Amino acid sequence: MIKTETLNRITTIELARLDKKNALTFAMYAAMSEALAAAESDPGVRAILVHGSRDCFTAGNDLKDFLEGPSGAAQALRFISALSKVEKPVIAAVGGPAVGIGTTLLLHCDLAYATPGTRFQLPFVPLGLVPEGASSLLLPRIAGHARASAWLLLGQVFTADEALAAGIVTEIVPEESLLERARSAAAALTALPPESVRLTKQLMKRPLAAAVAEQMAEEARLFAERLQSAEAKEALSAFMEKRKADFSRF
Repeated sequence: MIKTETLNRITTIELARLDKKNALTFAMYAAMSEALAAAESDPGVRAILVHGSRDCFTAGNDLKDFLEGPSGAAQALRFISALSKVEKPVIAAVGGPAVGIGTTLLLHCDLAYATPGTRFQLPFVPLGLVPEGASSLLLPRIAGHARASAWLLLGQVFTADEALAAGIVTEIVPEESLLERARSAAAALTALPPESVRLTKQLMKRPLAAAVAEQMAEEARLFAERLQSAEAKEALSAFMEKRKADFSRF
C-alpha cells in the first residue's frame, strides 16, 4: 500500500505495507510512479519525500509477484527510471531494512537520512539476478569498486555508518527524529528559489544522465532474462521454501 499527501509544497510518498515489511508489489510501483508524475507536474510542489516507518523502509521486491512473471520487473523499471529523471528534489527517510530497490533508489535521491539501526542490502546476485536502477554504474562511482563489489557481488549487508562513509546517505539521525529531520530538509528546500534548485540538480545529474539511462536499460534487459534462468528459479524457490539454495549443478 502506498499513501500520498501534498502539504506545504511537499509531496510525501509513504510505503505502508508493514505487515509484509513494505515489500513492493506491482501495484505499489505503479502508485509510486503516478505519485512522482503528479508531483513533478504540480507547480505547487517543490520537494518530494519518500519514507516507510521508522523501523522499516522496505524489504525490497515482493518475490511472489516476481515469480508470477516479468511484469513486476517492468513496473520496477518504470518507477526507478521516473525517479532518476525527477527534476524536483527528492528526500528519503530510511529506517530498518532497506533491501534491493530500498537501497538502489537512494542513489537517485538528493538527500537521504538514515537511523543508526538501518541495514542495507543488495541481494541480486545471491538471488540469481543482476543489479538494477543503474546501481552497477553509480555504486562503484560513489562507494568505490571494492565496496561496491562486496555489496553487489556478495550481497553483504552494510550499516548506516558504512552507507554514510560511502556517500549513499546524507546524515544519520536518531530513530525518533528521522521523519522530522527529513521533513525539515524538505521544508528548507521549498523555501529556496525553485528554478535555481531545479537547475542545480539538473547540472549535477547531467554528466551521467545518458549513461544512467543506458545502464538502467541494459540492467533491465538482463534482469528480465535472469528471472527466467534456472539459477534464479532455484534461488527464488529456495527463498520461498526457507532453505539454502544449491547452485552446485550449474
